[in-house]
Amino acid sequence: MKKYLLALFVFSAFISCKDNPVSKKIKETKEAVSNTTNAVEEMTKMQDDIKELQETTPLTNEELKSWLPDEVNGMKRISYKAGQAGMMGIASIEAAYANEDKSKKFTISIIDGAGQVGAAATAGMRMVMSQDFEEESENGSRKTVTKNGTKAIEEYRSGNNNSTIQLMEGNRFYLEAKGNNMDLDETWDAIDEIDLDKLG
Repeated sequence: MKKYLLALFVFSAFISCKDNPVSKKIKETKEAVSNTTNAVEEMTKMQDDIKELQETTPLTNEELKSWLPDEVNGMKRISYKAGQAGMMGIASIEAAYANEDKSKKFTISIIDGAGQVGAAATAGMRMVMSQDFEEESENGSRKTVTKNGTKAIEEYRSGNNNSTIQLMEGNRFYLEAKGNNMDLDETWDAIDEIDLDKLG
């Protein structure tokens, strides 16, 4: 009996050790199951959304241009491109902002998920957003987060202090924001400055 209890104790201690391959595999399996469940739930929700988006008229280039702010967090707009994906039937806009000495640069790309093609284009991104993951190395990190009720993907490169944030606004608009010489907090602050609610 004592031998049995000792063996059980050793096994339990082995399982509880964070770095052992058994507990690592269990954790990975749990994450995989969780992500599969999230993906199935997201697919179910998406079916109705996609049907509605397919019947919605995408924003025009003029509407997207009029929405673009002239300045974000003290950085002035230095360029923009509208309708780059227009030939594919997707409404989109891209803009770049920089501070006075150009030491910091913030760029945003918006894709409207309305219309037949737009709905299909943003559906894949929604599936990626439904997953939970986290990666870290000496060069930086990449992970999913939830900010103000919105799921997002954060990516940070420590070597050059560059950050990228991807998110879906209202299950319709896909946003990718990049901050050159800006950490994640600075990039989030810039995103908060642009009024995404006014897009719809």
